[in-house]
Amino acid sequence: MPVNLSIKNAPDAVVRRLRERASRNHRSLQGELLAIIESAVEPEKPLTPSELVAEIRRLGISTPSESVAIIRADRDRR
Repeated sequence: MPVNLSIKNAPDAVVRRLRERASRNHRSLQGELLAIIESAVEPEKPLTPSELVAEIRRLGISTPSESVAIIRADRDRR
């Protein structure tokens, strides 16, 4: 059974931006809020390997070059 939710004392600037977003998405304010809530509670899908690589590149994450030397030294000790 559907439940009514309400948000009290929302700042004018936030409401204005929500109305603008709703307009861009051709939705009512209520429809936009429901879409945002649905998106927020949607289960996260695991990344594919190519998506993971793209995210790593986007974040600029890299492995320091000395890590190769550390791994090699560890392997050589065995």
